[in-house]
Amino acid sequence: MDIIEISKKIIEEGPICDHCLGRQFAKLSTGLSNRERGQAIKLTLALEGDRLKRDEAEDSLLQTLAPCSVFARKALRLKGEDEQCWLCLDLFKKLDSLAEAAIHALEGLEYSTFLVGTKVSGLLSENEEVLWAEAGTAYAEQLKTEINREVGKRIAEKVGKEVAFENPDILITLELAKEELKLQLRSVYIYGRYRKLLRGIPQTRWPCRKCRGKGCESCNFTGKQYPESVDENIKEPVIEAFEAEDTAFHGAGREDIDALMLGTGRPFVVEAKAPKKRDFDLALLTKQINEKAAGKVEVRDLKFVSKGVIEKLKSSKADKAYKLKVTFKEPVSEEKLKSCLEALSGAEISQQTPQRVLHRRADLLRKRLVHNMELEELTEAGYAYITVKCAGGLYVKELVSGDTGRTEPSLSGLLGMPATVEELDVINVDIEI
Repeated sequence: MDIIEISKKIIEEGPICDHCLGRQFAKLSTGLSNRERGQAIKLTLALEGDRLKRDEAEDSLLQTLAPCSVFARKALRLKGEDEQCWLCLDLFKKLDSLAEAAIHALEGLEYSTFLVGTKVSGLLSENEEVLWAEAGTAYAEQLKTEINREVGKRIAEKVGKEVAFENPDILITLELAKEELKLQLRSVYIYGRYRKLLRGIPQTRWPCRKCRGKGCESCNFTGKQYPESVDENIKEPVIEAFEAEDTAFHGAGREDIDALMLGTGRPFVVEAKAPKKRDFDLALLTKQINEKAAGKVEVRDLKFVSKGVIEKLKSSKADKAYKLKVTFKEPVSEEKLKSCLEALSGAEISQQTPQRVLHRRADLLRKRLVHNMELEELTEAGYAYITVKCAGGLYVKELVSGDTGRTEPSLSGLLGMPATVEELDVINVDIEI
């Protein structure tokens, strides 16, 4: 079917604007807007109508082109009032106002790129499907595609920012049925390392176990199991710096609540959600966080990263190093202790999920490697300081205690008596981003 025949079928459905007529042939030719295509098609129909009129076939043409737009009507010297486009309901007359509404909503926000998206109403979608079924065109593009492009062009011209189809700083969504406009601000991601200098602080926010975050007498109506976390000590300065709605914390593993995180610190990414600002002096942010959390948490090496770094953090099996304070049920000689630590160095450890975390971990058998265990000091008081270097995912407390046989081999098993980790400090997490 040729373009003229398809066009005649299209205009038989009712009055149609230049944009909507031209959009049915958007995949043909380049360098033209849909509006220009529509105008050209209507001009062609008008010229054809004039030719048929001269051939005394005007009545036949008028019957075919009766629902045509004002442009074709005038070209055929027909009288009649302007009629609404039945396909888009004259939506294209509102492009400037849609763009202005978006520009107003963008005021005060810091961004370099944006993208426009459109949610059309059920009626507009149905109109388009009806037309495609009746006319049989194979060259059309969707209504929302043209709306996105045309509104995006107008915004870009006014604000001097670029349209980005991948990872725009701001996604502008036009919800036509509700006559609403929504902004989705892409998160800012900041990588760094944190050191936890005080025991009793979890890595992330824990809702109260009794009320599940609603607030009760048990949690003093805070909704939290613990008063603060590493996450919360970092959160407030980040929210203030980027004028964000909230943050999300993504750590490369986690240490126990009673453990310190020392050495070079644990890698993390803090996500600033819905930020009004996208740039900030990270040296100043480091200072602000460290002053606020002095004596509890400190951060270093902050830098902007992409969202993909989070997945890398979560999937990395980083080697780790720990310093343990271990006590024994009975006195142990330095020679015997060193012998047992040497036996564990280089050993593959079989660990059933520890009993202490069974309530939140699947009961699985894991195999992890101990790279090295070394005695730093055996004190007169009977406790030992031991360093452990091992693969990520090894439960170090159970490597010492044996967890009633769920971890094999273990220091307790080799010594032939119970040994317990009294204090645990993480001194290195071997990940580089």
